Amino acid sequence: MTSSIRPTKRRRLLTLGMALAFTVPVSLAVTSCAAEDPLAQQAAAGDGKNYIAGDGSVTEYAEADRGEPVEVTGALFDGTSVSSDEWVGQVTVLNFWYASCAPCREEAPDLVSLHDEFAPQGAAFYGVNIRDERATAEAFERSFGIPYGSFDDKDGGVLLDMTQYVPPQAVPTTIVLDREGRVSARILGLADRSTLKALIADAL
Repeated sequence: MTSSIRPTKRRRLLTLGMALAFTVPVSLAVTSCAAEDPLAQQAAAGDGKNYIAGDGSVTEYAEADRGEPVEVTGALFDGTSVSSDEWVGQVTVLNFWYASCAPCREEAPDLVSLHDEFAPQGAAFYGVNIRDERATAEAFERSFGIPYGSFDDKDGGVLLDMTQYVPPQAVPTTIVLDREGRVSARILGLADRSTLKALIADAL
C-alpha cells in the first residue's frame, strides 16, 4: 500500500516533481540558498535507483531557522495511515532506508536502542522505506527487531513532502523533528549513535 496523498497535495507534489529536475528550495538552510537534492530528483524521475551515499554530515538548526511544521501524510506497510498532525507535542525521528542498503543495516541496531531509550520520554520513530516491497521490508524489520513502523514510500510521496523543508539527499538519512513538528536536525548517511542521541535529547 503506497502513501495516501490528498488531491490538492498530489497536485502540489506533481508540480514539485517537475521543479526537482532543476533545483529544490531549502527553506530551512542556514544560508537560505537553493540546494540540489539528487535523491528527490530520482524519486521524481521514478527510475527506482533511490540511492545516493551520504557522508555522515550533521546539520542542526537553531529554533529561529526551523521554519514551519512539516506536513507529511502516508501509509505504513501494515496499512496504518499516518499524518504529521499527530506528531505535535512529541519529538519525531524519521529514518530513510531500504533493506539492501549496507549503512542502513549497520545503523539499525543503534536506532532500535535509541527508540527503546527515548520512546518513554516522548520520542516517536518512523522508518521511510523508499524501495522495498512489504515482504522485504518486514523481513528486515524482523531481522533487526525494529519496534516501530515504516512508511511504504516507493512512490516518493513522503520523500518529496520532506524535501520542501529539508532535502534527505542520501540513503540513509535521519531527520529529527522538534515538538512543534519542525526540522531540528538532519544526518546524511550513517547515523553515529552518540550524535543522534545528542540530537534527540536536545530536541526533547
